[in-house]
Amino acid sequence: MRILITGGSGQLGSELQRIFRNKQCSLGQIHEMYRDAQMIYTDKNTLDITNLKDVQKKIKKVQPDVVINTAAYTQVDQCESNIDLAFKVNALGPRNLAVACEEIQAKLIHLSTDYVFDGESSMPYSEFDIPHPINIYGKTKYLSEEYVQQLCSRYFIVRTSWLYGMDGKNFVKTILKASREKEALQVVSDQTGTPTNATDLAYHLLQLAVTDEYGIYHCTGNGQCSWYEFAKTILEYAQIHCSVYPVSSKEYISTASRPHYSTLDNLMLRCTIGDKMRDWKEALKDFIEHIS
Repeated sequence: MRILITGGSGQLGSELQRIFRNKQCSLGQIHEMYRDAQMIYTDKNTLDITNLKDVQKKIKKVQPDVVINTAAYTQVDQCESNIDLAFKVNALGPRNLAVACEEIQAKLIHLSTDYVFDGESSMPYSEFDIPHPINIYGKTKYLSEEYVQQLCSRYFIVRTSWLYGMDGKNFVKTILKASREKEALQVVSDQTGTPTNATDLAYHLLQLAVTDEYGIYHCTGNGQCSWYEFAKTILEYAQIHCSVYPVSSKEYISTASRPHYSTLDNLMLRCTIGDKMRDWKEALKDFIEHIS
């Protein structure tokens, strides 16, 4: 088995590398099919996913059985002013991978986001709910989902949210850093979702890759919280004394609109390979203990 990972140096790509090297994680061992498997990692310096010819050339050369696309332009506010770049990376990149995967009948696992929803629901979004993104980031990611479904017959579209891991930038690291530099923090309290540990997500991606259970998946931590509650819990587990005050989205200056409610329900996981995603507090506590 050969697996090609795009965005290999990001927080999810790096976590996939760690699990693959160890052949297990805190959730258990990965499938025995990975025992003699080969992983090929690319980043924006080694593969331009926005160039169709480059993607086709790479896929034909490597001949992967599975492609896991973790590459994305995730700066939500910057997407509003850099629309062309957001479109190229978040929509055309996955389109190119879908075309190239279909040519050699490879499986494609494509990462998407809770931001494909508008946040008007009062219940967790399931895979059968109709997306309606309200910012450029969400719109380009939703378009990527449509491209993958139209152009690739063997696909897993995996939506996740509020991701954090050992590598790269994320909310957990931002809060920890800020709490050591400031006496008090202000965090948005009227946006609700679910934090997701990159280890848990990576494990499920590798479990999916060896199946033929194609379709759209939600894969986030279980439970829900606001960004404010998330920040409070981070500091509690890290045993850092720093005041945190709730503010509304209107008080927090940002370019892009955010959904007020974007909790996802892991329905497809439960009905296929099983949902081993931990409660967000349990997964966060484990993460804090490791980085401490």
